[in-house]
Amino acid sequence: MSNYARLSYLVLSFLLVQSCKPQDSENTLVFNDELHSFANTKEVHTTHLNWDAAIDFDRKQVSGTATWNFVNDSNARYIHFDTYDLTIKKVKVNNKESQYFLSPMLEEYGSGLSIPIQQGDTVVSIEYFTGPQATALQWLKPEQTAGKQLPYMFTQCESIHARSLLPCQDLPSNRITYEAKLQVPKGMLAVMSAKNPIEKNKEGIYTYQMEIPVPTYLIALAVGDIEYKAIDERSGVYTEPSMLDAAWKELSDIPMMMTAAEKLGGPYRWGKYDVLIAPPSFPIGGMENPRLTFATPTIIAGDKSLVSLIAHEMAHSWSGNLVTNARWDDLWLNEGFTTYFERRIMESISGKSYTEMLWELGYQDMQSDFKDMGLNGEDTRLKVNLKKRNPGDAFSNIPYEKGAIFLRMLEEQTGREKFDAFMNAYFSEHAFKPTTTEQCLAFMDRNLFNGDSNRRNALKVREWIYETGLPDNCPKINPERFVLVDQQRALLESGAPVSTLNTMGWTTHEWLQFLRKMPRPTKMEWMTNLDQRFQLTKSTNSEIADEWFKLSIASNYKEAFDEMEIFLSQVGRKKFLEPLYMEMKKTPENLKMAQRIFAKYRNNYHPQTASKIEKILNAK
Repeated sequence: MSNYARLSYLVLSFLLVQSCKPQDSENTLVFNDELHSFANTKEVHTTHLNWDAAIDFDRKQVSGTATWNFVNDSNARYIHFDTYDLTIKKVKVNNKESQYFLSPMLEEYGSGLSIPIQQGDTVVSIEYFTGPQATALQWLKPEQTAGKQLPYMFTQCESIHARSLLPCQDLPSNRITYEAKLQVPKGMLAVMSAKNPIEKNKEGIYTYQMEIPVPTYLIALAVGDIEYKAIDERSGVYTEPSMLDAAWKELSDIPMMMTAAEKLGGPYRWGKYDVLIAPPSFPIGGMENPRLTFATPTIIAGDKSLVSLIAHEMAHSWSGNLVTNARWDDLWLNEGFTTYFERRIMESISGKSYTEMLWELGYQDMQSDFKDMGLNGEDTRLKVNLKKRNPGDAFSNIPYEKGAIFLRMLEEQTGREKFDAFMNAYFSEHAFKPTTTEQCLAFMDRNLFNGDSNRRNALKVREWIYETGLPDNCPKINPERFVLVDQQRALLESGAPVSTLNTMGWTTHEWLQFLRKMPRPTKMEWMTNLDQRFQLTKSTNSEIADEWFKLSIASNYKEAFDEMEIFLSQVGRKKFLEPLYMEMKKTPENLKMAQRIFAKYRNNYHPQTASKIEKILNAK
């Protein structure tokens, strides 16, 4: 019987930790399999966190006290928290030591922590330390960093991993303010998704404040040999010293991006906008932690060709951080709006012809997921069903790209001026509120369609949201710059030598179009000649390298395999790793290579990434 089946028939029992009194029959701590949380926020919800913690690299442990202010809306007798692999040492309620209860561990979701409270109680303090299975944390040895001198630690809490960093009510609908005091080893700087220090101090003690309410998945922390360089008065870059100048130069257009973003979304409400360029093992492209985007170093290409990722994370300052999906099945509200917003920012600073390439590549990514899921696959809806499923299952290209192209359709059909007014009003009216798909559609009815249901139905709005696949009014994208790329590939396929290809002025995106459309397998002669002329196996551009390695696996171009292994040992971004391991899995010989590489380098990957790759390699 599965965990969920057991939960369907059985209220979770409790392990009485500090008291010999009989268990209270009213203390019903139940896991909500739609909200993916044990928290009882409808009855009693946290409002502010005071976090006092120490970072121990020797033990790979965060220890400290999380003190929560809460509001008891319904005279509840217990407050419930989410935890994952946390050891609870002591609990106090209104400064008096209290008993507490932990539910049995539920795979992927952790344990519920229940604490008795009385009318008038407003504060609970939980002393604890993290465990070795903490899914939010990655601990790096010095040799896994750019500087090779000091270790490094960073967090990744989206979607339900904050509970492995500290006990919390870990669901996106509950927003909290927080302040923190952290002790880290001397010689290191610690930064959070809050007001941050910009210089190291001798004591290794730092304080932080986030006075704007955020959901717990946006709590973030990084500790290491980190330095800061300002871009302008409200933006700058944090990273390891050896990368600082290159990162600063690559991201110097952030002020221009911000100007474009504010035209569409309204004023930026978070004060500073800084970017932390994380170590290579960072598992995703970027994470929109308020005031401090965490980003992969794979975007530092030297030509600003990959900075649309920063535009995406900046756009989250409105769609996601300001207006947050109420539940993870509403993820498209965060990611679809943000992807559309990102493309508008890039259009403003790089022009229409450039941005159309981003749209087309995104469309290709979406089509790849449609192929994997089936055009009528359940998860090709924008509003997905995540009951009894991990919310991580929602993170495909569908909420990003189908959500974005849906909004593009609305813009094209209603006119940009009217659509922009809708967007601005949407962010303003829903600011700092959890929002559902249904609330968004109701707002759309009032402000975009002016109550004209016939107009809404003609545009197939509900079909876009609730049905599988793509409606037939999906915008068509045919970037003029890709037409020229396709002509060059057609010349090659018709017999023209590689030496005659005209690639002058190609950006990363033209190269991706060229490589993605090559036949599988590609002729060995073409692979060899392309590599000799363009040095693709040695490319330092991670996007191009990843696409080339996928083509090399499919074509059995073994000359690229040694460099591919180096790439897999150094890069931790799931977007790159998962397709390479999936491609290797297609033949028995390459599967053995994949298993060997993964066994050798899995400790270089974030726990969430390693878990996903292990599932890929073990799936039949």
